Amino acid sequence: MVDAFCATWKLVESENFDEYMKALGVGFATRQVGNVTKPTVIISQEGDKVMIRTQSTFKNTEISFTLGEEFDETTADDRNCKNFVKMFMFF
Repeated sequence: MVDAFCATWKLVESENFDEYMKALGVGFATRQVGNVTKPTVIISQEGDKVMIRTQSTFKNTEISFTLGEEFDETTADDRNCKNFVKMFMFF
């Protein structure tokens, strides 16, 4: 199911990203950089593990997780959080 997303993706446009970052408590300087950054996201899968690499001139990040299992993540703005990824199929 993840196969449909396994590719290299380039951000072209985003809306209301500054407001989103403000709501998360991201500082002004980081928001300024984030608003002009157009990252490339590479999604791949090895067995049960999904890997998401985000590359930009600002910062590169990488996360790895198994669908349906909680995992720890350090975000691009250095916040530590717990995440849980689940996919749903709609027909």
